[in-house]
Amino acid sequence: MQSRCTRAPVLGVPAAVAALMGSVSLGAVAAPTTELAPVVVTATRTPVSLTDVLADVTILDREQLEQAGLQSLVDVLAQVPGVQMTANGSYRSNSGVFLRGATTSQTILLINGVRVGSATTGGYSLENLPLDRIERVEVLRGAAAALYGPDAVGGVIQIFTREPQEGLRRAATLGLGSDGQRKAGASLQGKSGPWGYTLGVGHERATGINVKVPGASGFNPDEDGFEFTSVDASLRYQINHQHQVSWQWLLSDGEYGFDGSPFPNPLSLNAATARAVAQPRLTQQTLKWSAQWTPDWTSVLTIGRTKDESVNQYWRLSDGAFGGQSRFDTQRTQWSWQHDIRLGRDTLSLVAEQRKDEVDSTTAYTVSERTVRGVVASYALVRDRWDALATVRRDRNSQFGHFNTWALSAGYRLAPEWRWVASTGTTFQAPTFNQLYFPGFGNPDLVPQRGRAHEVGLRYQHGGTRASAVVYRNEVRGFITPATNVQSNLAVLEGVTLALDQTWGATALSL
Repeated sequence: MQSRCTRAPVLGVPAAVAALMGSVSLGAVAAPTTELAPVVVTATRTPVSLTDVLADVTILDREQLEQAGLQSLVDVLAQVPGVQMTANGSYRSNSGVFLRGATTSQTILLINGVRVGSATTGGYSLENLPLDRIERVEVLRGAAAALYGPDAVGGVIQIFTREPQEGLRRAATLGLGSDGQRKAGASLQGKSGPWGYTLGVGHERATGINVKVPGASGFNPDEDGFEFTSVDASLRYQINHQHQVSWQWLLSDGEYGFDGSPFPNPLSLNAATARAVAQPRLTQQTLKWSAQWTPDWTSVLTIGRTKDESVNQYWRLSDGAFGGQSRFDTQRTQWSWQHDIRLGRDTLSLVAEQRKDEVDSTTAYTVSERTVRGVVASYALVRDRWDALATVRRDRNSQFGHFNTWALSAGYRLAPEWRWVASTGTTFQAPTFNQLYFPGFGNPDLVPQRGRAHEVGLRYQHGGTRASAVVYRNEVRGFITPATNVQSNLAVLEGVTLALDQTWGATALSL
């Protein structure tokens, strides 16, 4: 099976790169010192001030990412409230995200508004994304299927890559670290008249570390090294005051070692007798057209195409004999057209979108493609002391037919510093191609998982202090257990998220 389906937690802490240009901080990501409240896009699909957002959200902008001194997106996400990370090898190996206890396939990953990932596992390659080229990260905790469609059971993670800057900006980075780690990158950003552009390239490699669970057998006592190369570019053209078009391109190509065995297995290898190498590759192209039709009516048309490639190769350690190869590629074509209409202080949003997944693999799947079409309507109501967001959505899955989801959120200001928030909604998730059709594992009788989620929270913000407490409960009927692929009657994910951010000038503490 694919290496993405069999992850073992990394119990050792690898030596991080000692970046030559940057600093290392212990603890959580630092908060910005700006007086202006950050703007959130993912919570409502429209820009909203963090002080006004109803959802449970964490924002990490470029300044915070640089101040943190962390070396990968996985390291950054591991410090976000409500997030747990796992990996199936050394650092930069394939990682899994558990957001509020939901599995990786129950959390959506977006890059610049376009969904990425594998249709066979339902996961995605976070190790593919170079941290140097990320402008900001937004993590939305909680059921978001009404806004973003199937699979948003635990939440949504959205990555925004670097944006064009005024004038011309050039940068270069070098890094050295233990375990043979080497890192280099260069970037170019600028604007000239109506044109804006970015270009970045990065390369990183290391001999890695040996990952072994203490007391466990069947692990290869070798160093699991890695090597990754990334290139990204964007071009933006301002046609006039009302219309803008932009194009973005991302390529990440890598290789890393892990402990595993092939399927099928002609040489009867196991994790201890095989050298296993994964070769992930991610490509994405995005075209956007932003238009302002009237002072109160704007629209964004987004067309994206991504390809998630996963190749695993195996050799026998004793003599180097080739033990087999597996390949799992997902090509995803999608588009969305969103219209936002301001009605006084309120906003009506209407969205139509489509996503088509096509699987090309060495494993024969009974069904190898799926199309999901959806329409969304949301209304954001804003008043002096209270506000609300109502969202309804209808999707059609080419395999499982039509289904509806909805969500309702509300907030009330008890005082200028205190705000109460609450939300409820439904979710829907179709089984992945692996869950349905993988030989010896799949079950074609699986049915979609349907959920109902609730949460209530209290927030405080005054000066440099920001605190929140959120209690949540997510009930998923027909939950598919990842390890056994067995469908249960009901699974309940419940808990509390507590967060505190305190700033004193240029110093910040996050708990």
